[in-house]
Amino acid sequence: MEKKDNDYGLENLLLSSNCLSCEVDPYDGIIVDPSCLPTDVNSFIDSLHDSLALWKSQERKGVWLKLPTENANLVFPAIEAGFVYHHAEPNYVMLTYWIPEVPCTLPSNASHQVGVGAFVLNEEGQVLAVQEKNGPLQGSGVWKMPTGLVNQGEDVHEGAVREVKEETGIDTEFLEVIGFRQGHQVLFEKSDIFFLCVLRPLSMTILKQDTEIEAAQWMDLEKFACQPFVQNSMLRKMVDMCMACTQGRYRGFGTRAFHAGSERMPSYFYYNVHDSMEKSIP
Repeated sequence: MEKKDNDYGLENLLLSSNCLSCEVDPYDGIIVDPSCLPTDVNSFIDSLHDSLALWKSQERKGVWLKLPTENANLVFPAIEAGFVYHHAEPNYVMLTYWIPEVPCTLPSNASHQVGVGAFVLNEEGQVLAVQEKNGPLQGSGVWKMPTGLVNQGEDVHEGAVREVKEETGIDTEFLEVIGFRQGHQVLFEKSDIFFLCVLRPLSMTILKQDTEIEAAQWMDLEKFACQPFVQNSMLRKMVDMCMACTQGRYRGFGTRAFHAGSERMPSYFYYNVHDSMEKSIP
């Protein structure tokens, strides 16, 4: 048997002029180059047939086929060839094909959405609170802390600071992650993970977001905590832990940036910075 090429860099498998341009990934799979796809359906079918035959002979594993919006006419032929949906974004759909006759080990689509809540307490003992204009709390009169979803490519602490700025106009500094809550079957069978953060205000003048926020104010902490909405066991515990943190009775997770590799962007590691022996980490 011919020795398998284990070069994990970019590799054009053009042993046949009819094969799709692609590269071999670090797991011996195939990533098809979406910029070189045939636009004609029949040409695509022929190229895909020859390519699959080649990849099977080379004992490759998973095939990733990204079809941009302009190539939407190729989705059905790919499905007919055995590809399955993996995920979709606004400008493409990703399909996969598993070659070996063993259970597929390709990673599943993202299973969680990531949310943040921001507990912001000023020096007067007032918490930053908002009323939502949309959603299940619309018109309920409930005051809550600013919350939202973390954007793709955004770190948790950055998302918390951004959400507060967008909803209230208040500039803040991230201090700690107090805890997190995980839930399931939240949106289209996906799970949800919610990080509760404590932030320090750097400004005081509120400029609320008109599209999503009905009202925003600095609210007496005791009045905020006494709302019936806050009395369910989980929300009560969240508020209690935030108060304990601001009073120095509890420490959550701070964050430090570390390089995971020489060519990678820094990654943030969340841990108990205050009680660590590494307080001087830059």
